[in-house]
Amino acid sequence: MKLSFGFTPCPNDAFAFHAFVHGLVRAPFEVEPVLCDIEDLNRRAAGGELQLTKLSFGAAAAAGERYRLLRSGAALGRGVGPLVVARQAGTLEETAAGRIAVPGRETTAFLLLRLAAPALGEVVELRYDRILPAVVAGEVDAGLIIHESRFTYREHGLVAVADLGEWWEGETGLPVPLAGIFARSDLEPDVVDAAEAAIRASVEYAFAHPEASRDYVRSLSHELSDEVCAAHIALYVNASSVDIGDEGLVAIDRLLGRAAAAA
Repeated sequence: MKLSFGFTPCPNDAFAFHAFVHGLVRAPFEVEPVLCDIEDLNRRAAGGELQLTKLSFGAAAAAGERYRLLRSGAALGRGVGPLVVARQAGTLEETAAGRIAVPGRETTAFLLLRLAAPALGEVVELRYDRILPAVVAGEVDAGLIIHESRFTYREHGLVAVADLGEWWEGETGLPVPLAGIFARSDLEPDVVDAAEAAIRASVEYAFAHPEASRDYVRSLSHELSDEVCAAHIALYVNASSVDIGDEGLVAIDRLLGRAAAAA
């Protein structure tokens, strides 16, 4: 038996899921990795294409009954939120009222932006790694950045206008739920349980053997420096990646509730 597993080529996912996709942890099936940008994964979920997939919590409601959340493999924590950046400082409200590039309308980042600054101006969807160049070139007034861009935006001469993670934590006192691993609802319960256990074991293996995934991480993120890869992993892979925990579940419910109220 082989299960398709969609995740991003970003350093945190490569680090966390290396053992899972390379058969280093026990599972009663093989894994077929499908590497995609997070917004591509969000869109694929609408058709239930993948059996296991990473999804933004911003896209969870749209996925509906097609997928169920697993407790392991999530990107969730404090100090991990997306940033709004621009060529010059300003308030979030002023900046968001202009032309702003976002990494996808289904991302949690965009959901947080809509909650923090409801009066948005023109929204331009770009793949996350094209946002910083677009801001620098003046194609947009500001950008909503995720992933490794939060470590490199200063190198482009840009400034942070707002940290939406800080905004969320200030509003709720809860960690920021960015994305989780979901299993398609037509999978047998024992297969889902095995997948959850294997993903948990994979994250634990990554913490126990941090150098084991180095070549895999570099092969998927060859354009990034070792320092950026290490910072990316340290920020996004944490105890909540092993198990979301009760506080994490509360945070997810709060985010989805706020999204429904704002819809």
